[in-house]
Amino acid sequence: MGQGQQENVATSLAGAVSEEISASLAPVDAELERRYPGDPGTRQPVHTVYVPGDVFAADTIRSWGDQALAALDEHAPDAASFAAVLGLSGELAEPVYSRVRAKLEREPIEDLRVDFEDGYGPRTDAEEDETAARAARLIAEAYENGTAAPYMGIRMKCMEAPVRDRGIRTLDIFLTGLMEAGGLPGGLVLTLPKVTYPEQVTAMVRLLEAFEKAHRLDPGRIGFEIQIETSQSILAADGTASVARMIQAAEGRATGLHYGTFDYSACLGVSAAYQASDHPAADHAKAIMQVAAAGTGVRVSDGSTNVLPVGPTAKVHDAWRLHYGLTRRALARAYYQGWDMHPGHIPTRYAAVFAFYREGFEQAAARLARYANRAGGDVMDEPATAKALGGYLLRGLDCGALDIGEVARLTGLTRADLEGFAAPRRGDLTVSAK
Repeated sequence: MGQGQQENVATSLAGAVSEEISASLAPVDAELERRYPGDPGTRQPVHTVYVPGDVFAADTIRSWGDQALAALDEHAPDAASFAAVLGLSGELAEPVYSRVRAKLEREPIEDLRVDFEDGYGPRTDAEEDETAARAARLIAEAYENGTAAPYMGIRMKCMEAPVRDRGIRTLDIFLTGLMEAGGLPGGLVLTLPKVTYPEQVTAMVRLLEAFEKAHRLDPGRIGFEIQIETSQSILAADGTASVARMIQAAEGRATGLHYGTFDYSACLGVSAAYQASDHPAADHAKAIMQVAAAGTGVRVSDGSTNVLPVGPTAKVHDAWRLHYGLTRRALARAYYQGWDMHPGHIPTRYAAVFAFYREGFEQAAARLARYANRAGGDVMDEPATAKALGGYLLRGLDCGALDIGEVARLTGLTRADLEGFAAPRRGDLTVSAK
């Protein structure tokens, strides 16, 4: 056949066959859209800081940033000393250190949870009532005056019988206080801890529905995170993965699954000295969480370390190395968020996150640019990989590890272009770049 000659195309199946198959799969198509909508495309904070309700104050965020900067001044006053502690390469030392300091000055906390559970402990009803109302007022004021973290909210008590009524009342006081102060902020996040049965998630949904109805809010306006802290939340009595059922029980309101390092470890009988986010039991739980959440739009968060960077410099450096290593390990496993328990943790949180994105930035940018331009290269990337590359660059931009100028210079792409690659429509991932 000569060059340019039109190919003869023949088929054997009647059009009705395709129509019948499509009709038979219509319920599956609808189920896929409902259960697996994909990532929401919004910013995911790199960490969550939780502060006991009685400790939370108007200056908490700034205070954490100042304490973190003071820790750097005392224990790693320049890029070289910080890099030596963490094992950063020479080319990363200055960019990471300067960005960490800038982040601590500009936005020291990305996500803050005022804690009314373990970190708060048992209090009188009058005291918890007052603290919940105060938390609502302070958070509303922070969003009003521009001092809020991008995401803020509370961790209430769980849905177990001994504390259920108290948790519901605290949530009611907090949300009502926000409404009276002008409405729910866009960055509002709620955390439901110690979830054991999907029915407890359903109860939270009904509770939020009632609040929305009482205040004439749009249905589904309020979402929440599910904290995974018990063995039953991973494996149910019948052998099924209960965490997957919890996501469905949330009826689209679940925004995250947060691993509770110490409660979960203790539940399995892990000795205190070995309770850590890199324990095999932790890896197993988070792997189940990750698979259950994949494609649902629910994000997974790692837990925390309770080894605090306090005391003499040598001890601080040891704690920093531990925290940095655990954070880098989590990032490599696609857990892009974790919990931080002390102001001294946030320098190494940001150092790990910034190093992770900066050291892979040029390669990721080059691969995405080649894919976008249909150019060849030493790696044959597919749409799914382009999605991962776009997401990687967007997360780096959101946290401050990367600047849009340098990303645009190496990729030739705008942020909107990156978002298009990171959140393709369903079906796009089955089509190669043309």
